[in-house]
Amino acid sequence: MKEVRVEINDGMINVWLSGHIDSANAEEVKSELFGKIGDAAGPVTVDASGLEYISSAGLRILLQLRKKHAELHITDVSPEVYEIFDVTGFTQMMDVSRAYKKVSIDGCEVIGKGANGTIYRIDKDNVVKVYNNADALEDIQHEREVARLALILGIPTAISYDIVKVGDSYGSVFELLNARSFSKILETEPERIGWCVSEYVELLHKIHDTEVPEGKLPDMKKTALGWAKFMKDHLPEETGSKLVKLVEDVPYSNHMIHGDYHTKNVELTNDEVLLIDMDTLAVGDPVFEFASIYNALIGFYELNHDGVVEFQGFSYDTSVNFWNKVMAAYAGTDDAAVIESLSDRARIIGYTRLIRRSIRRGGLEDEQRKKEIDHWTEELIGLVSRIDCLSYKA
Repeated sequence: MKEVRVEINDGMINVWLSGHIDSANAEEVKSELFGKIGDAAGPVTVDASGLEYISSAGLRILLQLRKKHAELHITDVSPEVYEIFDVTGFTQMMDVSRAYKKVSIDGCEVIGKGANGTIYRIDKDNVVKVYNNADALEDIQHEREVARLALILGIPTAISYDIVKVGDSYGSVFELLNARSFSKILETEPERIGWCVSEYVELLHKIHDTEVPEGKLPDMKKTALGWAKFMKDHLPEETGSKLVKLVEDVPYSNHMIHGDYHTKNVELTNDEVLLIDMDTLAVGDPVFEFASIYNALIGFYELNHDGVVEFQGFSYDTSVNFWNKVMAAYAGTDDAAVIESLSDRARIIGYTRLIRRSIRRGGLEDEQRKKEIDHWTEELIGLVSRIDCLSYKA
């Protein structure tokens, strides 16, 4: 019958249900389904993409199927049918996943980019974050949870209202009305750099002043310590040991950091400044935040100044100028020695991360990238030799 199709391969039982399943045909569907499965054992995946309606009589068939096959997954359920599963409690009893609307990003403007994905404007009101990881549903759920936490704690951010399929990956859709990133403002209205710095730093202080309940976000110090320990094999022994000790000595902080706070992730929408790309939220000392900011503005591009234009949209000179102004505004001082000290602390973590990242991606085998690694390493060795404290709170 057309409502049921079954394939059994290598111990996997795949079932396709389609059309309407209700009291009028439930017994026939049940007989067909169990007859085709027979005595086969193993996990069952039910593709419900063609299922238009299912009544309580149809749901009872699935309950009986689950009794025989404890591992039962129901996939690609339409919104209308998913509501039936949800209202009846089936989404709590078994693994039921929705079908996702497909969205194309062909020709769409890139308005943000982070470690885990790229953000595209799909129309004047909405953007989609497309994840690098093709199996990103857990990542999306994590970002939704931490973004909701940030909003509850008073951080202005956009919350995803839908999950979609984008090519072979998944995306989160956000409403961002008339939004422009700070990167775009600095690119097109360079005279507003003072305003951008002020708003950027005000939001950054708000983030860093926010205390996070214990266990709600990862500790960035633990991650950075892993970077430092990796570097011990790529630095002189004394330098490597001191680098690890410097990171170990950074005191624990339960205050929020964004983790990828560059100018493409700060948006102006209808006169409100919003933070996006929240999957890197953590807790920790501000030094870890500023290491990420330094890399996004300067670190990546020290030997290739054109790279910042490709990523941020504005020039390397603008990037350096913005960094220096942000450091002064954040510290609340024009004292060059203080600003240099804070910058040097951030650079230690920043270079550590850059070197590790490049080595793990085969940088030592590429001539140009090896030049970058050698440059960052030389800078790192010099900094570690004269810096005795990394914490911004010290």
